[in-house]
This record gives sequence, C-alpha cells and structure tokens, in this order.
Amino acid sequence: MAQDDLPSVFELTPLNPNFNQNPHALLDKLRDKCPVHRDEVAGTFVLTRYADVRGTLSDTTMWRDPARAEEAAILPRRLLDPPPPGLEVHEGSDSSILLSDDPDHARIRNPLQMALYKRVAKCRPLVAKVVDEMLDRFAGKAQFDVMDEFAVPVPIDVIARILGVDDKMLVEFRDWSEGVILSLNPFRTPEQTQKFITSANALNAYFHELMMERRKNPKDDLISDMMVLQAEGAPLTDGELQNNLQGLLVGGNLTTTDLIGNGIWLFLTNAAELAKLKADPGLINSAVEEILRYESPVDITGRIASRDMEVGGCPIKQTQSLFMSLRGANRDPETFPNPHKFDIARKDAPHVAFGGGAHLCIGSPLARLEAQVALPAFFARFPNLRLADPDALPEWRSLPFFRGLQRLDVRT
Repeated sequence: MAQDDLPSVFELTPLNPNFNQNPHALLDKLRDKCPVHRDEVAGTFVLTRYADVRGTLSDTTMWRDPARAEEAAILPRRLLDPPPPGLEVHEGSDSSILLSDDPDHARIRNPLQMALYKRVAKCRPLVAKVVDEMLDRFAGKAQFDVMDEFAVPVPIDVIARILGVDDKMLVEFRDWSEGVILSLNPFRTPEQTQKFITSANALNAYFHELMMERRKNPKDDLISDMMVLQAEGAPLTDGELQNNLQGLLVGGNLTTTDLIGNGIWLFLTNAAELAKLKADPGLINSAVEEILRYESPVDITGRIASRDMEVGGCPIKQTQSLFMSLRGANRDPETFPNPHKFDIARKDAPHVAFGGGAHLCIGSPLARLEAQVALPAFFARFPNLRLADPDALPEWRSLPFFRGLQRLDVRT
C-alpha cells in the first residue's frame, strides 16, 4: 500500500518546517490516500484514520516493549540503545510503564495509578492555589511570555506539591524537571544531553532521599502513599518507583504545559469561542476536550503487533511496528464533522489525544484538572488579553512528536 509520494515518519515531525507550521496538510493527504501506510525507511506502519487508531489502541493484546519489535523498526529499536555515559543506572531503570507489557506493566502501574488518582480527586484547591500564585506574579506587567511564566511552571509546581517536594527545593526541582524533558529529544545537542544527565541524576538522588524520609516519617503526599502501599505488599521496588515517578514528570509536565499553552493560544485566535466560554463557564470541560482534539500535545504513539493481523484491510505481521497519528485521527472528517473548526461545544466521538487501552496516559485526569482550573482563571485575571503581535506566525517548538509553543507573547 506504500506510495512514493507519501511522507515518511521523519517528515511528520516539527523538524520539517512544513509540518511544524501546518501538520494537517500532510496528515490529511496521508489519511486520504493511504490511511495505513508502510514507511519502509522507518520500518513502521503509520495509521491516520480514527477508526484504525482507536481500534489498535483499544487492543490490549498489542505489545509496547521495543525489544519485541523487528530489527527493521528503527525508532522503537532505538529506545534499546545504551544510556549515555554518565547517566547513573539503577535497579529498575528499565521499568517504565510507557514501554513495558504485562505482567510487569500492570504490576507497576496499578498501585501508582491508584495512589495518583486518589490524590488528583482531592487536589483541585491545590491546583487553584498554584495557579493563583503564578497569576499574582504578573501584577503590573504589560507584556509577558505565557509559556515561560505560566504554562511551564504551573504543571511542575502542581506535581511537585502532590509528590511532597519541599517548598525550599522548588527552584531546583523545576530546573531538574526541565532538564529531564530533554531526554525526549532524539536530536538533542551534546550540551542538552549533559543537561539531561545532570538533571536525571539529581532527580533520582532526590527521589531516593525523599522516599527514605517518607518511609520513616510519612506525610500527606504521593511519595508517602507509595511507601505505605509498598509496606502493605505492593510488588514494586524503590528503583521501579523512582523511574516511573521521573516518567510521570517528563511526560506529564510537558504535555500539560502544551495543553494550557495551546488552549490560551486557541482562545486568543478564536475570539468567538472565548466569548462563548465566558458566557457559559460550564463549557470548560468540553472546551478542554476540544483543545486536546484540535491541537493535541502529542503527535503519535506506538504499538507492536503481537500476532499476524489486519488493520484497515492492510496485512501486518507479528513484531512489526505501528505508529498511530493521534493528531491525524483527531481531525478525521469521518468522525469529526468540520474537523478543522475549533468548537468548544462539540459533542462528537471522544478524541484519542491521551492514547488508549492499557497504556492510556496515566496523568490524563491531572492534566484535565489543571487545564480546567488554569484557563478560566487566566482569562478572568486578564479580560482584555491579546497577542503581542497578532500578525506573527505562532512559534512552535521543534521537539519531535510533540506539539507546543516555544513562546507566546501577550499584552494585558
């Protein structure tokens, strides 16, 4: 089914200037011409149709472990590369729930998810407090960068306080959190790699210290919850917990930052939708879902075929890699009428921005909550907010497989 004129996976990243500014020109073409496309260069199938993406994500028999992928699957197999020199490797460092299969996946994820969701269920006041603290810093400012001064620090401070990070350590914790996010960039510079290594090592040491302290003196935080669960028999090691807490930081902070930043940009460039939300604040939940659908923070997710199968009529062999375009699926006109319209009152099928199945994003309830609190508070504080330069093109980051703004300058 492959066609020479169709884009490869490597062209479907923001490193491609055309994709960076308008990803849907390429994704629409791919979905229309070959919705299950074999990219021989990357050694993977690319799925862009909603029905195929959702169906594959929901199939809990599919594999996630890159070690199970055929040799031709370049990108999954690259995840098996040895860690960079200087990165401290500890027991459990290969236990990420993002890249593991059952039984280990469920063994590690279930207790972490149970504890996290209990925390999220009661942390709306905490999120509101963090958001208000950030907004108070803008007093008297006529212009600022939304990303640097609001969208980035809010998720980091929220998760820090949920975990139980000491307020005196917040500056260091923010710096480490920003540093470990660089691990997601396969094209990072040597300087960025060193920043990642330094931050990851410091964060691991801090988590280890915090876990030892909470084991002796529990407090009202997520680390203490996990220490209690361990004591009660939850079958996960300290190393596995450290590794997955770091994964929660890396994935959750970046994508929630982009959810908030993309939402603010969308409202500033769609005045009618912002007016609709102000007139009916009860629309905030559906507004957040529409932001996730319309400008998904994550481009793709992957699976590995656990058996010979067919997807969209295309034969796929066991161990072959599948990349699902979450962005392409979320603008599929067969599922979302008028898909390129931003409409916060939309009542169509659920989006797939958080993936699906057993690997549904573990941080999705917290991301939703933060956006539901942050966006109304932000626009209430700045009722006359506007873009600093309404004629400038949006400055999207070039981090592969993610979609977020590098900066967003506004005037009050």
